[in-house]
Amino acid sequence: MTWRGSTTPKDRFFACLPYLLPLVDGLAFGTYFFRQFPALEIVLLPLTPILLVYSTIDRALFGFGGLIVFFALFLLVVRNESINHFIRFNAMQAILLDIILVLCRFILGLFGSGLGSGLIVETIFNVIFLGMIAAVVYSVVQSVMGRYAEIPTLSDAVYMQVR
Repeated sequence: MTWRGSTTPKDRFFACLPYLLPLVDGLAFGTYFFRQFPALEIVLLPLTPILLVYSTIDRALFGFGGLIVFFALFLLVVRNESINHFIRFNAMQAILLDIILVLCRFILGLFGSGLGSGLIVETIFNVIFLGMIAAVVYSVVQSVMGRYAEIPTLSDAVYMQVR
């Protein structure tokens, strides 16, 4: 849906960039998946430079790199009304996807020792990883086509945040 006006190719490109944040953070949940399907690790090759930069920033800032990227994206893009609504919408949606991943990591950290390391944990990690990949790929494809990616409930929260 492009109800806020037309989007230029430049807007579409910049709308896709914030989805790198949940993609990079969600790769931690892919450990069991890539252990089960090692041939699919080739998909990660284009992300290698981004992963290197992200991990370097995170190490340089004592583990707070992800938090700083999060706040920079929120304050400099989402809250900046001079930026196109399409870009701000996608940035906020990527932030919310990342928040979901952080909450999953927190909850699994709390209950991780009680769950053990068997089939249940592997299934939970694979579901989170594949769900995140599906949401990111869907959102990027919709952004490339110039449409708003409508993810149920999540997009409603985004619309409330982005004026």
